[in-house]
Amino acid sequence: MTDSLTIAVIASGDMGAAVGRRLAERGAQVLTSLEGRSDASRARATAAGMADADEAAIAAADMILSIVPPADALALAQRLAPALAAAPSKPLYVDCNAVSPATVMRIAEAVAQTGTPFVDAGIIGNPPKPQGYTPVIYASGPDAGRFAALNALGLDIRVMDGAVGQASALKMCYAGLTKGLHAVGVSVMLGALEAGVAVPLLDEVAASQPELLAYFTARTPGVFAKAYRWVAEMQEIGAFLGGGGAVLYDGAARQFERLAADHAGQRADEAALLEVLRRSDGV
Repeated sequence: MTDSLTIAVIASGDMGAAVGRRLAERGAQVLTSLEGRSDASRARATAAGMADADEAAIAAADMILSIVPPADALALAQRLAPALAAAPSKPLYVDCNAVSPATVMRIAEAVAQTGTPFVDAGIIGNPPKPQGYTPVIYASGPDAGRFAALNALGLDIRVMDGAVGQASALKMCYAGLTKGLHAVGVSVMLGALEAGVAVPLLDEVAASQPELLAYFTARTPGVFAKAYRWVAEMQEIGAFLGGGGAVLYDGAARQFERLAADHAGQRADEAALLEVLRRSDGV
């Protein structure tokens, strides 16, 4: 039964902790690894009902959900590989990270060498909310149906009719569209601020593209705080697309680096941009 499952969710960032909370609320035992984690991560894990566990206990779980920054996804699989190889009963390893199909194949290879079954998954949406919103998780690979058993614990897992790499490809395309639009919008608006034409620009967008203005007004305030997490994701998207796409998303990665530095207090663009957006929204 699903309510007797032991599920390891690594790590306890915003998404991982929210997924862990959802599973724990529905009766699963949820483990995580807090070694080297910040006080904020530890607090999120505790609030979510996630128990700290060593690598042997994690490898003994029924499933392992890897939910880490893209740059850490392969390293996590490699770090857990010895424990997975030693585990007499193998868990289902589900990589839920925003990585390219090429990267997910490298992760799958590291896991496969331990005899552990693997699922490619891509999360589309924000972290689950208690008793409310649930993001969609697309899954591919021959064992994706086993992962979909967690739908009974409140997740929304949609199995794709394809091999490992398909879910990651979909994630790359979707994130390239949405987060790429954030990069374009913020870049243009910062350029307008520097040129002193931000107000007439937003007035014109309000008149001719009101849906676009509504999108940027609603979404841009949250971009700066998340920008540091999106740098490696843009690089993964660029590697997936190749050619002109690689150039485009390399630029997006550098722009998100700039926004992350701004949010850390090294620049003053964030406050100026949010102020002009508030004015355009009549606030």
